[in-house]
Amino acid sequence: MVKILVAAPLHEKALEKLRSAGFQIVYEEYPSEDRLVELIKDVEAIIVRSKPKVSRRVIEAAEKLKVIARAGVGLDNIDLDAANEKGIQVFNAPAAPTQSVAELAIGLMIDVLRKIAFADRKMREGVWAKKQCLGHELRGIVLGIIGMGRIGTAVARIAYHGFGMKIIYYDVRRCPKDVEKELDAKCVDLETLLKTADIVSIHVPLVPSTKHLINEEKLRLMKKSAILINTARGGVVDTDALVKALKEGWIAGAGLDVFEEEPLPPNHPLTKLDNVVLTPHIGANTVEAQERAGIEVVEKIIEFFKGSSNQ
Repeated sequence: MVKILVAAPLHEKALEKLRSAGFQIVYEEYPSEDRLVELIKDVEAIIVRSKPKVSRRVIEAAEKLKVIARAGVGLDNIDLDAANEKGIQVFNAPAAPTQSVAELAIGLMIDVLRKIAFADRKMREGVWAKKQCLGHELRGIVLGIIGMGRIGTAVARIAYHGFGMKIIYYDVRRCPKDVEKELDAKCVDLETLLKTADIVSIHVPLVPSTKHLINEEKLRLMKKSAILINTARGGVVDTDALVKALKEGWIAGAGLDVFEEEPLPPNHPLTKLDNVVLTPHIGANTVEAQERAGIEVVEKIIEFFKGSSNQ
């Protein structure tokens, strides 16, 4: 019987698939690195989400590990080099959270432009802040998407078809021509995107080439009336530079679901600003996305061990 460590919350339908396939499940939610080193010794597979971190130390402690599965997209909490050195397969669920993250990105755009969170805070304080809540419509404004993959394209579709926004994008690879035609989307360089867009929405993975891609220099290129949306990874944006930009008015506002340090520390400078909307990394945190992600990685694990047993 294959023993699998489920180290993060997993949808019940995914757990049932594992049980039905005859796996022995060990469940412990978000163990520390020290605890993970103990738990990993005799398991053949592990499932994580954005936590816990599967470090080199953890991987080297694993004596039987064959598979690391991430019930989601990003793999930045997994030491891929260490896994590769030991011949361990790494699976993820790249398509599962697409719609959920895209919808949150659009929600953050509306929230920032219409000052919904700010208005809610004022109402609870007993302040009728109508004059302070003059906002903007999405219709007709320019949305600049950095990273036109699955999620970036889904955001563009909602923005274009649902709100009549104009789409420009920057990516290392150009979109298929039919997608560009459908969305009337124009591929531009990053500098042009930042100078032109009314909203800049980030949808790239965190890799060495994207670390602090949006830094002080890039933020100063944006319009003073523009807003920044980040539902990708916190490290893509230089937080100190962003705080400065929001305080000094280089840009009008931001909607952030991800941060360089998570959880965001109490009393962080971002929490003091009225022109930023903050959510605790909930992009993929929907019932539907979690079900899809869990089932997708579980099916990959089952198929892997099924294939291994037939060899």
